[in-house]
Amino acid sequence: MDKIGIIGGSGLDDPSLLANFEEIEVSTEYGAPSSPLTCGSIDGVQVVLLARHGRRHQYSPTQVNNRANLKALQEAGVSVILATTACGSLREDVARGDLVILDQFIDFTRFRKNSFVDSFEEGMQHPAMAHPFNAGLRQKLYRAAQDLGLKTHPRGCVITIEGPRFSTVAESRMYRIWGADLVNMSTAPEAALANELKIPYACVAMSTDYDSWKEEEVVVSWEDILEVFNNNAHNIKNLLVRTVKEIGLSGGV
Repeated sequence: MDKIGIIGGSGLDDPSLLANFEEIEVSTEYGAPSSPLTCGSIDGVQVVLLARHGRRHQYSPTQVNNRANLKALQEAGVSVILATTACGSLREDVARGDLVILDQFIDFTRFRKNSFVDSFEEGMQHPAMAHPFNAGLRQKLYRAAQDLGLKTHPRGCVITIEGPRFSTVAESRMYRIWGADLVNMSTAPEAALANELKIPYACVAMSTDYDSWKEEEVVVSWEDILEVFNNNAHNIKNLLVRTVKEIGLSGGV
């Protein structure tokens, strides 16, 4: 049976999701992950939970050691990864609180390790990345969201920016022209690294605001984002639990 890794974004790393959980401090050849691994189960399915930004949200997006996070989950034996993220919407029809099952990313980060390939000393490697999100996992997330009656979009492209600042109006409009539907500060390096490790990966995004392109809206603030997020976080938690159970029942992705 699959052991499922969950990478929780802001406020979605709640260990109470798991039964009989214990915390394990680990280290990898790339350093320590953002948090101890919380190991437990959901309906008999083994789950390993990791807090992307640390338990106190002490790591900025640039500081997150994505390579250590993904390597720690691999070494813990996870065979699939479900991730969560808060995003700004770049589309009128993706409203605050909507969920999006991501199918593409644009990596617009600048200062992060986005590959395990540091040199070509042992031969050239150019990891394929055409479809970075696992189709089977995406289908399970979307089906679970429909069963729960959650307003969910079955696909979407996220552009990951460096942060921690929010976008200018010009940048936000440019992302829309490029074809992005959402903007965040986390997904692209994480998804790419999971693919390099050949771990099936899927991510559910929550739209919390309209970034800055929609100028008739109030300028986005962290406090506003948190309010939308906190009002809807239970939906993602319920979605994760239901999806984990489905993976367990079906015997995998």
